[in-house]
Amino acid sequence: LMNTLFTKKMNEKELAKTACELRLLVLESICSAGSGHPGGSLSCLDFLTYLYFNELRIDPEAPNKPDRDRFVLSKGHAAPALYAVLAKRGFFGEESLLNLRRMGSFLQGHPNMKTTPGVEMSSGSLGQGVSAACGMALGLKMNAFSSRVFCLLGDGELEEGQVYEALMFASHNCLNNLCLVVDNNGLQIDGSIESVAGLCQIAEKFKAFGFHVVEIDGHNFSEIGSAIEKFKLNQKNSKPFAIVLKTKKGCGVSFMENKVEWHGVAPTKEQYFSAKKELKAAVLKLNENFDERE
Repeated sequence: LMNTLFTKKMNEKELAKTACELRLLVLESICSAGSGHPGGSLSCLDFLTYLYFNELRIDPEAPNKPDRDRFVLSKGHAAPALYAVLAKRGFFGEESLLNLRRMGSFLQGHPNMKTTPGVEMSSGSLGQGVSAACGMALGLKMNAFSSRVFCLLGDGELEEGQVYEALMFASHNCLNNLCLVVDNNGLQIDGSIESVAGLCQIAEKFKAFGFHVVEIDGHNFSEIGSAIEKFKLNQKNSKPFAIVLKTKKGCGVSFMENKVEWHGVAPTKEQYFSAKKELKAAVLKLNENFDERE
């Protein structure tokens, strides 16, 4: 199997700095567009940073290699996070991010696999991405590839019945090359997940459908790395795998954190510059803290 990862994986400091840079790109693109979904993009960004810079076996120069790993963004409204990561990973230029949601742009409000390099599945109709990921995982097994499929869902998305049909399919077909990841930030467009549909006990639900499950802090790179290693060890068994990320909506920007109103509202220029100042200060603090540890 090909391995086009960087020769040296990012350490915790490098991952944290990269995540801050990606948060700036996300907010800049949404601010430029005047619309988008900052809250759920920021909550999943730490996981995407680890996944794309330390784990996925992919090649930006040959994005369609059959033995590549796959990532499906089932919560397609978090497209700004995926676009920022793909740009920094080299699939297209960062300057393209300023064309988010514009007429004729290949970076629309939800991912389009036909126009955007690095996007494996068009998504946005919630609940459907996991079904596509299951099909990819089964196809890879049938063709004897050792590639893995990662799929990111929102917790509000788990209210869709199609998700549970797909979980049954994954378990029945022993898709141990499949890793489902839930961005459990606790909020959806209409409020908290508990108040909207009473969604609770997410890990137990996955276990009931035959998954091996771990719950972690979705902003802790060490825990993210450990969870992915457990997924890889679990591939010796027949069970599919799930990671439940406990996250903060709007993570990294104090005035957005845990605020449902930032689900689908673009920051003003003034708010963007305030967030930019905060994120740049976070990078300086990271440098100081790691210098002390070293």
